[in-house]
Amino acid sequence: MIVRHWMSTNLITINKEASIQEAMALMKQQSIRHLPVLGEENELLGWVTDADLRGVLIASMLEELTLEDVMIRKPFTATPDTPLEEAARTLLEKRVGGLPVVQDRKLVGIITIIDILSAFITFLGLFTESSRLDVRVSGSANPLPELTRIVKNRGGEIISVCHLPDEEGEKFTYSIRLRKTDLKLIISDLEEHGIEVSSSMEL
Repeated sequence: MIVRHWMSTNLITINKEASIQEAMALMKQQSIRHLPVLGEENELLGWVTDADLRGVLIASMLEELTLEDVMIRKPFTATPDTPLEEAARTLLEKRVGGLPVVQDRKLVGIITIIDILSAFITFLGLFTESSRLDVRVSGSANPLPELTRIVKNRGGEIISVCHLPDEEGEKFTYSIRLRKTDLKLIISDLEEHGIEVSSSMEL
């Protein structure tokens, strides 16, 4: 998955000569929390957030300030071909709510935390009717071939498999999401093969 497939291209932007009040009014009108600041040829000049603007609002009443005075001139950015995981890591590590997406210095999109959350929810199959099995296995051998074989033998269709954080000891937990199906026979077969089913759910 790459940013290109999940970024917003319906962009709300502003120019560097705009006032603090104009930018805040635009954010309120459009229900957004950040604005790209663009030059005449659509090049990205900077980035402002609602928090940035609230911080200088009083100062802007005492002296004439424009966005050029307060914008972040070198914001964290992504490109359309940036892996979604890399964009997510940047948002998390830098504690920002969105990234301008730039190609050849021009703004082509914005990717936000909501966009990335939507992508991963879709990827995990949470938007579709589904069933979920959480299984615990022990040992160093890769259990996935055996798990998938058992599921498929009972007509199960796997949507996604997540390896959950290791618990203490030598057991590992996998969360398997399937297209909605009756889990009873799958659970029975797994347990017959010594695979512990720690939880199951049909959504």
